[in-house]
Amino acid sequence: MSASRSPVDVPRISLGTFPTEVSRLSALEARGTTFWVKHDDACGTIYGGNKVRKLEPILAGARARGKSRLVTLGASGSHHVLATTLYGREHGFSVAAVLVPQPHTAHAETNLRVALAAGLEVVPASSYAKIPVALLTLHRDDVAFVPLGGSSDLGTLGYVLAGYELAGQIARGELPEPDVVVAPLGSGGTVAGLAVGFEAAGLRTKIVGVCVSSPAPMFGAMMRRLVKRAAHRVLRDPSGARAAIARVDVLGTEVGGGYGVATPAGDRATRLAAEQGIALDPTYTAKAFSAALGEVSKGHARTVLFWHTLSSVSLDERAARAAPLPDALRALFS
Repeated sequence: MSASRSPVDVPRISLGTFPTEVSRLSALEARGTTFWVKHDDACGTIYGGNKVRKLEPILAGARARGKSRLVTLGASGSHHVLATTLYGREHGFSVAAVLVPQPHTAHAETNLRVALAAGLEVVPASSYAKIPVALLTLHRDDVAFVPLGGSSDLGTLGYVLAGYELAGQIARGELPEPDVVVAPLGSGGTVAGLAVGFEAAGLRTKIVGVCVSSPAPMFGAMMRRLVKRAAHRVLRDPSGARAAIARVDVLGTEVGGGYGVATPAGDRATRLAAEQGIALDPTYTAKAFSAALGEVSKGHARTVLFWHTLSSVSLDERAARAAPLPDALRALFS
């Protein structure tokens, strides 16, 4: 979608291919509710998922300010850190990140190994409380800081455009207008951008933001702050921000044992999704897909859309060339 057709002009470096496809999951429908998926998983050639839309304006903003180095943060197997590394390096930036521990999975370890092979510089931190001091060691005049999950003011605008994109697909008859869109809620930029985008495009669609970590009220507050900032730029009306916030239901019941910890409901969702050719991860998308199945089973909505935010681009070749993790970084996985 071009910026000229959007509700806000957002300078971007083109990283992905948009609009992304929507498809119907008829085999998982129930009680007269149709079930759809929005395939942001396949939006990029070197890496897909929701970080691509966020990074397009973030990288453009860094370049416009004359920055040559990106510094970010996240958990040790962060998709955001990996995406920032791959796309940042491809477009001439050096990339560094402060990383904190998370539960070990093969998927998370692969993410870190691939990021290191692509040129990521890592500063380990034992907890989120230690991040500010670690970030200070990376400060330089040429640095552009990229917040957790890419959920900056600029990154959120990438998903405002995504909301408008979905409205265009509805208008073209590619799918009915969803009553509910279900997406993971972590750093908040994806859900916040969609809320403002739907409001700007005049959709009635509600959003279920599925928390992937605790406490849910904190992540809800982060999301609402991003809504207000994006709405100020896009809608220019305080009532628009309130309306965008009101369309989001923050769901905290899928967290289970915490960030990166698989849940039985998420494992079931993963099996069902795999039968439909959709790959999920235990940290974000399994929990969100489980919530989407719950929305379908309730039968309250005519149309439910799952917004797929995990990259489906294979990392196998990159992983095969990547070195094993050094011992100092193995400590980042518990």
